[in-house]
Amino acid sequence: MATLKFKEASPYTKPRPQPPPEDYLYKLHEDDLAFKNNTADNVVINIAIFGIGRAGTIHLSNIVRNPRCKLLYIVDDIEANWAKMKKHFSLNDVIFLSSKQSDKVFSDPKVQAVVVASPTYTHEEIVIKSLAGKKAVFCEKPVAETRENTKKCFEAAKKAGKPLFTAFNRRFDPSFNALRQRVRNGEVGHVHTMKIISRDSPMPSIDYLRISGGIFHDCMVHDIDMMTWVLGEYPSSVAVQATANVPEIKAINDVDTVVATMKFPSGTLGMINLSRNACYGYDMRLEAFGPKGMVRVENEQPTHSVETMYGYRGPNTPPIYYSFASRFKLAYQYEMDHFLDIVLGKCETNVKPKEILAVSKIATACEESSRTGKMVELNWANEELPEIQ
Repeated sequence: MATLKFKEASPYTKPRPQPPPEDYLYKLHEDDLAFKNNTADNVVINIAIFGIGRAGTIHLSNIVRNPRCKLLYIVDDIEANWAKMKKHFSLNDVIFLSSKQSDKVFSDPKVQAVVVASPTYTHEEIVIKSLAGKKAVFCEKPVAETRENTKKCFEAAKKAGKPLFTAFNRRFDPSFNALRQRVRNGEVGHVHTMKIISRDSPMPSIDYLRISGGIFHDCMVHDIDMMTWVLGEYPSSVAVQATANVPEIKAINDVDTVVATMKFPSGTLGMINLSRNACYGYDMRLEAFGPKGMVRVENEQPTHSVETMYGYRGPNTPPIYYSFASRFKLAYQYEMDHFLDIVLGKCETNVKPKEILAVSKIATACEESSRTGKMVELNWANEELPEIQ
């Protein structure tokens, strides 16, 4: 009876509690409950996709499961996979083409959008031809192999009056978004240091690395984009050390381990610790530190609530996510939905052309620093710097 005096009225007499904003999965459920996308203005978009490899399979899966998408074409040169792909995804109405037949996509007026996930060296041609055919374009980074050619692609998009969206999927991750929002709200004050740990799993194949464009433009651009996107500024200098610990990677004139430091005009110091190979899983961590405190994103675990304890080995926790397809599963879904909203004119892209070009410039400076062993100064013209978002 001692606690009877604390008894409260029935919860039905009180306002219904709202889910915390951190429960992003429940937000998806609420959208389904409200049939949020079942409105007259949600036109189905006809799509073609180029390249069904590491990233392309993720995009294909999201496209076929998205009620706003109608897949018309798949362009992929591994014809031995076509029948299996068709059966697995129930692609009975989809036309399969090789890259030599891809002009059919560019000339088909029914195709409204093209997703480019083919090898890096093919991006520029597909982007230019798609835009010339009046298609909106979703392109895996990089858009082109050089910064100048990337700029030409964005100019072609402007001329065609069609969006060219570059896929920096980490911007759409709920955890990374939460860190950015807290930093932008001033919760840690002026950021003194920002640290990113980015270690790939599993190690990409040599065949992929040979055509990837190198670790700086293929891999590190994600970390550079994340740092500048969170901070809202661009570095004035970079200093990079890099090495190839894996002989096969050294043989193709690439590196597998990078440590980079960046100095920003406000005084913030940035650090990126990058590796092609983490044997324990996909290691993605961020930390922002300032005079008011620190906010960080730790690795996520698929079944984090399960813990074992056997014998005298102490507690065992589950492993972190194995690779990017699982760690950023929701980010890829959100990214595709954002692109569809852009195509339908519901919003503007949140990945601006100037941001893409700036990241490319920084990656090139990092590559130069690693090669020369010297700090590289970055001189920015006013028209180069993106507006702070």
